[in-house]
Amino acid sequence: MRIARVLNEKGAVVTVAEQDGNLMRIEGNILDAPHISNEKVNAKEWLPPVDPTVIMCIGANYKAHAEESGAEVPKYPILFMKNLGAAIGHEQPIKIPKVCEDEVDYEAELVIVIGKTCLNATQENALDHVLGYTCANDVSARIWQAVKGGSQWVRGKAFDTFAPMGPFLVTSDEIPDPNSLRIQGRYNGETVQDSNTDDMIFDVKTLIEFCSQDTTLLPGTVILTGTPEGVGWAREPKLLLKSGVEYEVEIEKIGTLRNKVA
Repeated sequence: MRIARVLNEKGAVVTVAEQDGNLMRIEGNILDAPHISNEKVNAKEWLPPVDPTVIMCIGANYKAHAEESGAEVPKYPILFMKNLGAAIGHEQPIKIPKVCEDEVDYEAELVIVIGKTCLNATQENALDHVLGYTCANDVSARIWQAVKGGSQWVRGKAFDTFAPMGPFLVTSDEIPDPNSLRIQGRYNGETVQDSNTDDMIFDVKTLIEFCSQDTTLLPGTVILTGTPEGVGWAREPKLLLKSGVEYEVEIEKIGTLRNKVA
């Protein structure tokens, strides 16, 4: 099932499923046997496909990206968080903060969406807790990340609009192996990131196991799983997000997330 959240023509939040190119209203909780109605919905605005309870993120999780960044391959997952206010949907604008310099970068990422309360997951049962997967752009202010954030990544990654997600959540039954998906990022239509989730240092099962160690992951938890090589900050000259730029994240079997920069 392909699930989205949108604002309808009356400005109400509606959860929908895509069927034959149409958006059909979902009745009931998507976490518990949702029913697809016969009511078509016109999307006035796209929202993140889930209303996240927490946004967890993994850094330096692709071998080639770690190499281009000059970082050592981590022994354990690098975990940081984003403010919930950073979440936006498909086709909503990424806004460059007034406090940022010429430093805002893109990161195409696969997102895990937790659908069942998860505590101390194992490799064997980790995927049983997954509702589905979606696309994200882990927008990053690199100077804040490296210098101004007090040695923590959170500040440079958690400004408003820095967590675009969507447009659809694809349920886990349609993606039995999340670590065999092509992932691409396009800057004004030009492919600048092109990899596969099989290049992850820590795969999806391992990330769920790690994040849930003595830590309860509630339904609605989203985990951004890291970005492949090709980020703008590692290029010469640097390729950064500026007003008027459009960035797309496309993941095999999931779809394309598109956001313009304001």
